[in-house]
Order: sequence, then structure tokens, then C-alpha cells
Amino acid sequence: MPTPPETNSLPKTVVAAPSGLKAVDKETTAGVLFGFGAYGLWGLLPLYFFALMPAGAVEIVANRVVWSLFFCILLITVTRSWRALAGAFRDRSVFGSLALAAALIAVNWLTYTYGVTTGQAVEAALGYFINPLVSVLLGVFVLKEKLRPLQWAAVGIGFVAVGVLTVSYGKLPWIALTLAFSFGLYGFVKKRVGPKVDAVTSLSLETIVLAPIAAATMVFLSVSGTATLTSQGPGHFWLLAASGVITAVPLLFFGASARRLPMTTIGLLQYVAPLLQFIVALVVFQEAMTTSRWIGFGVVWLALLVLTVDMLRTTRKNSLARKRARTT
Repeated sequence: MPTPPETNSLPKTVVAAPSGLKAVDKETTAGVLFGFGAYGLWGLLPLYFFALMPAGAVEIVANRVVWSLFFCILLITVTRSWRALAGAFRDRSVFGSLALAAALIAVNWLTYTYGVTTGQAVEAALGYFINPLVSVLLGVFVLKEKLRPLQWAAVGIGFVAVGVLTVSYGKLPWIALTLAFSFGLYGFVKKRVGPKVDAVTSLSLETIVLAPIAAATMVFLSVSGTATLTSQGPGHFWLLAASGVITAVPLLFFGASARRLPMTTIGLLQYVAPLLQFIVALVVFQEAMTTSRWIGFGVVWLALLVLTVDMLRTTRKNSLARKRARTT
């Protein structure tokens, strides 16, 4: 914001500066809180899925989509975003990108929910630990980016980790890899379309695309007698119905955080979710962790440490370069 004419004198400028810094600090604090809120809720999601048993992964995801649609309709109405939603539907590139994003997030949700509800929450958490490495690979193969030496090192260590974990599990950790690649591709698609559509409109369109399939699935499960929505009492019904809010709220928190924080900070905060998922899997679900699995996870964490060091170093160099450019 330009300085008003009456604040050009030195004493007034000195007085105004702390106020500006204070405003920036408030925005940063709010961004960090929203970020912890988003990733914290995602990290505790396994507890919610555990509470929904005996519902299976397919029923949980179908309900999640359908009830999210109702919540999105409410959000669109409150924010008066119907015109923006209609515009997104008319724009073929936006609609096509978000339809692809919807398919990717459906695969991600199904895989994650299956992992948690079948006693494989540790492997599900591994998927989100691997995700940053997948994002780096997408940069190489899709965007044709050149990796820095530390990034290459992190990717190489990541491949070693997958090898160790494959030996440990006795099979390729397909749940973790499916989660990592589906969410990595989802983030890539969303980033490409991000400037053209806001978070509420994007979430609403994705939900609308998935809703007919989800509704048909709910009807099929009900007709076949395998649905639990209305057969496990009112508490179970309302827990499933709450999936709309539980899906949308962390996404809105994430949007609020991303608007206030640099990508470096967001990149560091993203480790909160898989760390909480990992702790829940060990402490609450008491899933087994053999020595070889600990070694595999340790190698993954080493790869993430290398990637984080590279990210912080690059951010610092870019910041110093911008400061030098402003002073010359």
C-alpha cells in the first residue's frame, strides 16, 4: 500500500512501521494456525474412520462425497458463488482439469480408507511421507525441471526406502505408492487450475462430478443389504452424515493457510498429517512395526530431511538474491 502524503516525515514513518510488522505477524500466525488445523484434522482422520466401523471403505467414501455435496451447496449459497461455479462448468479446460482431479482424489480416498479400515494405517501414513518425493519426480517428468543435487539424493534415498519396505512387507507397498502418486497428481492438477478457480468452487465442482457415482453406490449397497447408514442406530447415521463437514473443513483451513504462508512453510507443515497418522496407527490401533519396517521408515525420513534442507537452502538463497536486487 502506498504511503499517504501526511506520513512522509521520518517520525511518522518510524511509528507506522511496527504497526505494519504487527499486521504481517498476525497474518503469519493465522496462517500457521490454519495450517496446523488442516494437517492436524487430516492426521486424526483414521480415528474417524475407526469410529465408522462396521462401514467399509466404499460406503464411507460414497457417503463422504454425497454429504460433502450438501455442505458445498450450503457454502456456495453463503458465499454467493453460484456464478463462479457456473463459469467453471462452462470453461472446458477448468471443468476437464477438475473432473480429472475428482477422479484422482476418489482413488486417493478409497485407497486411504481401505488401508485404515483393514489394519494397514501405517502403510497409509507412509504414502503421505513419500508424497513430497513424488512431487519432485513429477517436476522432472512432467514439467521437465532440472533437479538440484540434494533433490537427486533425496529421490535416490527414497527409492532405497521403497526397496527396503518391499522386502519388509514381502510385497510392493502398493497402498503407500497409490496414495503418494494419486495425491501428488491431484496436487499437480489443482496447482495448474488454481489461478482460475477458488477453493470453494473447486471443491464443489469435484464433488458434483463424483456425486452421481457415489449416490448410485449408496443405493446399490442399500438394496444389497450391505449398507450400514441406517442399520447401526442414529449415532452411526450422524457420524456418516458428518463426513461432509469433516471433508470440507480441513480443505478450507488449508486454503486459508496457503493464502497467508509461503510455500516453504506449507511444505514443512505437510509432515504433520502423516506423523499424526503414524502415531495413531502405532499407539491407538497398535499395528506391528518390525525392525526392517523401522529401518525402511528411517530411510524415508532421511530422504525427507535431505529434501527439507534443500528447500530451506534454496529459499534462503532466493531471499538473499531478492534483497540484493532491491538494494542495487
